[in-house]
Amino acid sequence: MKEPTHQVDLGDWIYAPGRVILDTRSPGEYAKGHIHGATPMPIFEDDERAVIGTLYKQQGKPAAVEKGLEFVAPKMGELLRMARELFEAQENEEPIIVHCWRGGMRSGAVAWLLETAGLPVVKLIGGYKAYRTWARHDFESIRCLRVVGGMTGVGKTKVLHALHEIGAQVLDLEGIAKHLGSAFGNLERIAQPSSEQFSNDCHRILKGFDWNLPIWTENESRAIGTVHLPQEFFDSMRASPVWTLERTQDERLDVLCEVYGTASTPLLVSAFERIREKLGGLRCQEAIDALRKDDLRTAAAIGLVYYDKLYDHTQHRYPREHNFAMDGKGLAHLDIAKHLHALD
Repeated sequence: MKEPTHQVDLGDWIYAPGRVILDTRSPGEYAKGHIHGATPMPIFEDDERAVIGTLYKQQGKPAAVEKGLEFVAPKMGELLRMARELFEAQENEEPIIVHCWRGGMRSGAVAWLLETAGLPVVKLIGGYKAYRTWARHDFESIRCLRVVGGMTGVGKTKVLHALHEIGAQVLDLEGIAKHLGSAFGNLERIAQPSSEQFSNDCHRILKGFDWNLPIWTENESRAIGTVHLPQEFFDSMRASPVWTLERTQDERLDVLCEVYGTASTPLLVSAFERIREKLGGLRCQEAIDALRKDDLRTAAAIGLVYYDKLYDHTQHRYPREHNFAMDGKGLAHLDIAKHLHALD
C-alpha cells in the first residue's frame, strides 16, 4: 500500500463550504474535536483502536498492522460507497480530503482505497494534529481584537449583537460556548461543546473575518461554563484594548430582568444555591425568598453584590493596559454599538 499521489498543506481552503473532508479517526476522537464540516469515517471503532494500540506496544508494528487489516477489511465496501456518494453530491466535484491524527496509516489506508477505486483524493499533511497547531498559531498572532467589558448586567452581549447588526465583525464567545457565563449562564443545562471543539469553532469563524479590521468580542474569564478558551486566544484577548461599559444600577437590573425574566423559579433558585457559600447564607436565602414572591428584581440586586465584588477583584488582579471607559448611561444598546463601531 503506497502513499496517495497528492498531499496538501493546511490553508483557509479547509473551511470552504461544500468540500468533502473525511475524518478517519475513531468516533471518540471525532467527538472530542473535529474540523468544521468534516464527515466522520472511522476505520476503527474506539475499542478496536485500543486493541491495536495495545498490540503495537506489546508485540510491535507488524502485529498491530495485521490486526488493523482484520478490522478494516469488512468495512472497505461501505467506506468506499459513502465516499463516492459524498464526492458525487458536490457541485464541482473537488478532490476528497482525508486525514487522521498525524496524517499516518489510517488516512493513508483510506486514501489508497479511494485512489484505487478511481476517486480523486488528497491527504492532509500532518493530519488533525497539524490543524490544531495551525489554529493555535493563529490565536497567538491575532492583533485586531476589540473587547467589550463591564460589570454584570451592563448588556455586553446585547451590544455585541447590535454591533453584528450594523455590520461589525463579532466573535460571540458565549454563543459559541452555549453558555452566558456565571452560575446563571446555562439554566436549562444545554449541552456545551468540548473545549477542543469550541476552539475549532472559534477558529473557523475568525478565519472568515478580515483581520485588517476590528473584530469585537466580549471580555470573558478563561472558563465559560464547562468550556475553556484556548490559552493562546485568551492571552491575545487579555492584551487587546477593552471598552468598559458603564450603566446605572437600574439599567443593569433592567437588563438582567429582561434576560432572566422567562426563566422558571426553580432553575433560578438552583443557580443561587450554587453561589450560596460565596454570596452568604442569609443573602442567598433573601434572594430565594424574593424569587418565590416573583420579585426577580430584588433577587438580581442581591446577586449583583457578589458579582460586583468578583468583578472588582478580577480587575485588580488582571489590570488591562488599554482600558477605555464607555459611558452608556441612558443609551440604547444600538447607540452604544454605533459609537464603538465608529471608533476605528
